Amino acid sequence: MKKNLLILGAGTAGTMMANHLRKKVDRSQWQITIVDQDPHHYYQPGFLFLPFGIYSDSDIVKPKQPLVGGGVEYVQAPIDRVDAEANHVLLEDGRKLDYDILIIATGTRPAPDETEGMLGGDWLKQVFEFYTFEGARALREKLAAWKGGRLVVHVCEMPIKCPVAPLEFAFLADWWLTERGIRDKTEIIYVTPLSGAFTKPTAANILGHLLDEKNIKVVKDFSIARVDDQTHSIVSWDDKQVPYDLLVTVPVNMGDPMVERSGFGDELNYVPTDKNTLQSKVKDNIFVIGDATDAPTSKAGSVAHFESEVLTGNILRFMRGEALDPAFDGHANCFIESGYGKGFLLDFNYEQEPVPGTFPVPGIGPFALLGESRINHLGKMAFKWIYWNLLLKAVPIPLLDHRMTMAGKNIPAPPSAP
Repeated sequence: MKKNLLILGAGTAGTMMANHLRKKVDRSQWQITIVDQDPHHYYQPGFLFLPFGIYSDSDIVKPKQPLVGGGVEYVQAPIDRVDAEANHVLLEDGRKLDYDILIIATGTRPAPDETEGMLGGDWLKQVFEFYTFEGARALREKLAAWKGGRLVVHVCEMPIKCPVAPLEFAFLADWWLTERGIRDKTEIIYVTPLSGAFTKPTAANILGHLLDEKNIKVVKDFSIARVDDQTHSIVSWDDKQVPYDLLVTVPVNMGDPMVERSGFGDELNYVPTDKNTLQSKVKDNIFVIGDATDAPTSKAGSVAHFESEVLTGNILRFMRGEALDPAFDGHANCFIESGYGKGFLLDFNYEQEPVPGTFPVPGIGPFALLGESRINHLGKMAFKWIYWNLLLKAVPIPLLDHRMTMAGKNIPAPPSAP
């Protein structure tokens, strides 16, 4: 009888894992099954571009099932919970799926209901988010009618999916409004719970200067308590207020409610995970990938891509009864759209913050790390094709390894001893 390898979630991480494993697992011995409740797969980096009309709906939505290759059973159904002790998953329709190995790839989602008043009278009138397909489309309609006023771009709390996306939205809004001749009629305020523009100090310094250059005011260390739809303002726990005419917020991000029902998530429903092997801390035969983990790295598609290479090897080792390889170093690689046809590129991991340099070929590039350039923008735009045609299909991408290389990076020397 075949053993069962079960994947929960057919988003970016789950689809990549299914396509990696179907090529490498002995399918005479193992049945691979993937479960997801949503029939549509979204190119989530495209949500940033949808409100500005840069991408259309068809650019970022495809049916999910055809993206999972042959030899994988596809089950479309909502997941109720995981019974880790019994090694089975219960679906909301009452079905039970047994597993010998489980991979949790259920991602993360915005939870606007976690902030008092966010879903109040201003919701989808003056308060919007762009982290869902529906939200990005609604914001597109709002911006089309925008004549000017006070635009507040706001992050509730970290961690969030794609932590540079709110900054990118502010940069693109500056460019988009300028192109339409109404930038001088719009005040842009960027409100963050962080003490800088980004989570990493060097990048925060550079991106902070860019906000200054674009005349985008920054409000730091703002811990939101509520949205007040009477005064049209966001209010912090220490009673600071930031009024808005249009609030583009990134709500609290949380893991799938299924994790909470299963009884093993943290306070945000992320699964406790060994950050190097990607084995869960719940049970040895449960592994986690992508945004569902509590690993201290960015919740971004590039991270899921690098994790998938490490996790595939560790799943095969687990099947053979071998020790796991602690090979994932937290590698994250992300383009930052800065407007006017230019962009930045960050490359970092658990230990090394983003620094200037060249990527992927040391000394050549063509991409500049922590430098604004046209080629970085083109790399960002080319990623859509790479995503649909290479990344999801688990096709190796030349010169892009899951291990971050220090070659080509201008790493400051440590201070000399006195």
